[in-house]
This record gives sequence, C-alpha cells and structure tokens, in this order.
Amino acid sequence: MSDREAPVLTEKQELRSIFRAQLLSLLWLVILFIAVSRVVQVQIFKHEYYTDLADRQYIAKVPSSFDRGSIFFTTPSKETISAAKLSSVYRVAIDPTRLEDKEGVFEALSEKIALSRETFFLKANKEKDPYEEIAVGVPEAVATDLQKKKFKGVMFVKDNKRSYPQGDIGAQVLGFVGSDGKNVRGQYGVEKYYDDVLSRGMEERSINFFAELFADIDAGSVSNVDARVGDVVLTIDAEVQRLLHKTLVETKAQWRSEIVGGIVMDPKTGAIVAMDSLPSFDPNDFSQVENQAVYRNPLVSSVYEMGSIIKPITVASALDAGVVTEESTYYDTGFRDLNGYKVRNYDEKARGTTKIQTILDKSLNIGIVFLVESLGTKRFQEYFKKFGIGEETGIDLPSEAGGLVKNLRSNVLVDSATAGFGQGIAITPIQTIRALSALGNGGYLPAPHVVDRVLYKNGTVKQIIPDQGQMILEKGTSERITRMLVHVVDTSLKDGAYKMPRYSVAAKTGTAQMVKPGAGYYDDRYLHSFFGYFPAYEPRYIVFLFHTYPKGAEYASATLTEPFYKIVKFLISYYQIPPDR
Repeated sequence: MSDREAPVLTEKQELRSIFRAQLLSLLWLVILFIAVSRVVQVQIFKHEYYTDLADRQYIAKVPSSFDRGSIFFTTPSKETISAAKLSSVYRVAIDPTRLEDKEGVFEALSEKIALSRETFFLKANKEKDPYEEIAVGVPEAVATDLQKKKFKGVMFVKDNKRSYPQGDIGAQVLGFVGSDGKNVRGQYGVEKYYDDVLSRGMEERSINFFAELFADIDAGSVSNVDARVGDVVLTIDAEVQRLLHKTLVETKAQWRSEIVGGIVMDPKTGAIVAMDSLPSFDPNDFSQVENQAVYRNPLVSSVYEMGSIIKPITVASALDAGVVTEESTYYDTGFRDLNGYKVRNYDEKARGTTKIQTILDKSLNIGIVFLVESLGTKRFQEYFKKFGIGEETGIDLPSEAGGLVKNLRSNVLVDSATAGFGQGIAITPIQTIRALSALGNGGYLPAPHVVDRVLYKNGTVKQIIPDQGQMILEKGTSERITRMLVHVVDTSLKDGAYKMPRYSVAAKTGTAQMVKPGAGYYDDRYLHSFFGYFPAYEPRYIVFLFHTYPKGAEYASATLTEPFYKIVKFLISYYQIPPDR
C-alpha cells in the first residue's frame, strides 16, 4: 500500500467539479426531454400522420415472387369460394448478348404484349448487358404461348401475384397485400389481421423497423401461439356479399349518398355473413387509388351518431330495470327544456297521455327523456355500458375504433337524454349491430367475427368458436322489446305496408343530424340508418344499413326500407328459412 496521501481538492476545484456534474445532469435532462417530446409528438399528436406514412410504404405493387396463404368466402353447404389467392404471372426479359433477330423478336412479342418500340430497342442495343426486363405481369397463358416459339435471347421469369377473383366485392374486409420494395405484408382487412397465418417464411422475413414502429402492424395481427401458416375461411357468404354490394351500389346511386354501408350478421353467434361499404376499391388494382381513405373499413373504423335506432336500447333498458312495462304511459308535451337545451319530438307535436309502445311507433324523443328520467342517469349509463356502447367489440379486423361517448359519463340529464335517442354519442356500425343483436337473441352480446376456420398447412383445422357473450338483459325483456319492434313494422313502418304475412320482422329506422366539423349540426345533412332481425322470435339474421348525406328525402324510412326488404327477401329465399307466422 502506497504511503502517498490522496490529493486534497481546493474549494475552487470542488466547485468546478460540482458545476461540471450539474451541467452534465442538465444536458441529460435536456436530451431526455427532447426524446420524450418526440415520442409524444409521434405517438399522440402525429400518430395518424405517421401511420399513414408507414402505410404508404406498402402502397405499391409487390415487386417479386412470394408465397402466401389463400382466403375463401363460404357457401351455405360450407364449400369455399376463392376470395384471395396467388396467381402466376411472368416477367419477360431479353439478353442483348444473345439476341439475334431484334426486329423479328419485337414484332412477335408485340403481337401478344404491349411494348414500346423505342424502349425495346434501347434495351436490345445494350450489347454488353445480359439481362433487360421488357414486360412484367404477363398472364401465364400468354407467356406459355410465347415460350413455345423458343426465341433465342428471350427469357420468361415466373412470379406469384396476389389476385382477388371477386374484384371489389368485400374489398374492405379482405384488404390487400402490399410491399415497401423489400417486405411483403398484408395491409388492411383480413390480409393484415391474419398476416401471421397467411404469410410464409416468417422466420426469414426481415421487418421494416419504421413501419413496425409507427404503423403498429403486428398489434393488428391475430395471436397465433403455434406460429403455423395456413389458409383462412371466412364466415362471409359470397352470394350474400354480392347481393349486399349490389344493393349498396343502387342505394348510393339513387340517393347520391356520401358513404353507404351494411352488415348482415347471425345475431346469436356474431358470424358476419356480409359486410360492405362504398366508396370502395378493387384490390387487384389498389395502387391506382387516389384517396387512400377508401382502404379503411368505416363499419369498423369510423364512428357516427346513429339516431333513433338507439331508442330500442333505451326502451329495453327501462323494461329490464322494471321502471316501466309495455302497458305504462307517460304525458307527452312535445317539447322539453332541459337546462336551456330544447328537446322536441320530430314533428314538435304534443300527444298527451301516451303509451310506451308509441315511443317506438312514432320515434318520440320526449318519450325517451321520460325513460331516462325514470331510470336515472347513473342506471341509464350502466345499461348502455352493458350494451358495449363506446367499446371495441374485438372483431377480427384491424383498426377498430372505440367511440365518442363522454355524454355517458356526464351527470347532466340532457347528456343522457340525447344519448338515449342516439345523438351526442358516436359509435361504430359494428358496435351498433352487436348491441342491437342483444334485443332479439335472448339478451346477450355476441362476438362479431369474420373468420370461420383456419386450414393449417399441416392438415389441422382450427374452428373459430366465439364465446356466447355476457348476458345483459333478461330473456323476458328480449321477448318484450322484440314484440314491440314487430308492432313497429306491422303498424307504423309505412303504415304497415311492409308487414310480411308469413314472417315476423322486428325493425326500427333512425335519422340523425350530421355533426359539423368543430361543433354543432347541419340543418340539411342527415345520417339514415335501419336495422331489423327475423324471424323475430328466433332470429336467423340481423341486417344493419346506413348512409350519410342522402339527397331527396329527410327520413330513413324513405331511403332504406326498400333496400332492407330486398336483402330480407333474398335471405329468406337463399337460405330457405321457414315461415314463423
């Protein structure tokens, strides 16, 4: 051990050391603040910007051959119909070092393939270059025919191409496969959600870090602990999907709507039989889309104030809580002032002593205010929470939205009252149809899903069996609200003109003023909605339709009744549903 004493620091040296330490700490705090600020900016304030930016990396045609599982629609007999598959296409290339009859080769190839003479000869004259591509995406039949001619110096390279045989039918459910020039990934819809099942060679695949960080790609993928690959069979019936698509096209054209959409679902199991919205796109040619917003599925990712189709949920809540019965009455004044907020019936008429049934028959806002008061805001809000209003359903599609339901956390009566007739809260269509299903299926929330089974490559099959869901209404309440909704159809919808003599249908329309950007409502823009299930007392299907800003009619009964019944009659015939009357 050394006898030398440790040097003693002077006071000035100690102060200098302390200053340096404080300066270094301050520098680290500044760096940490900048880093945290950047994370907050990226993940919160500019989340949508970076998500779109990351998505755009993949909005390009797949540049090279790849392998991927198939997606199938289904039929009533459980047969499968191709919805997404791999098709063979070819790249055509020339070897200028071996090419002899340039003119003859050009003439022969251009008979089958669209070629630019200038570009062809520019490449053909590169006599030291052994490989020049002159065409891509050449159909297999054309390539096979040209190969038979055995041109010297002409090569055909086989590629796989993702194709969608049904065109734009179900495009927003399916999504598409895109590339950033290096990595091939499923984008939007089933292609994205089940990317880990459909992809091949996951262990060798390198991940695009930027896309992984900002697009949250893997967070939208279904968990698959086995990490096995396979094909996916959807619950969507190809023919019902086609009929829904055609109906929406006709509705949009007739009423010049901005957005139109619909869902057909089994209200007991949550199996989606059809789901579509417009405007849409053709996934075979997705890179040509000008507005990438059409890739997103508004039935899952967008929220709307649904209007009066929410009223049956409020009525059912009051019945279930026992604060009213079907025979109860209230005094309808046609107008209520709730702390300065004026609530009116649609026609501003007072009806005096009024039955609860009439609230649904005539879609009376003042009746809903009475029911919310009878329940009390706390219990009313508890029921809406049970119905899953404002919460994600867990559907197996990416980018599901929650909702804008702060009114359901307010102690102010008017906030709950307006929520009770479908204004002041915004929810997704998939939330809406799930909640409405509980009215007719015996009182529980189903689990909406679009995949029926996964066919793994090793031969095993994974059948998707969702939980029945939470019981939120007594079975007797479900029967009573169904009886009331059948009465709406049989007596009030177009004055009973759509009553079906052999089938009971429970249904309700909704008309809601659309929200202005910023605040307030448009005076001349509405969202029309329509839902119904049938046969009413043992429902096989529930149908939900909506469209925004239709022109030429103020109420949903005028614009959506015909489309709804077109779908109902098709389903009855297609599935050979026996009558219940």
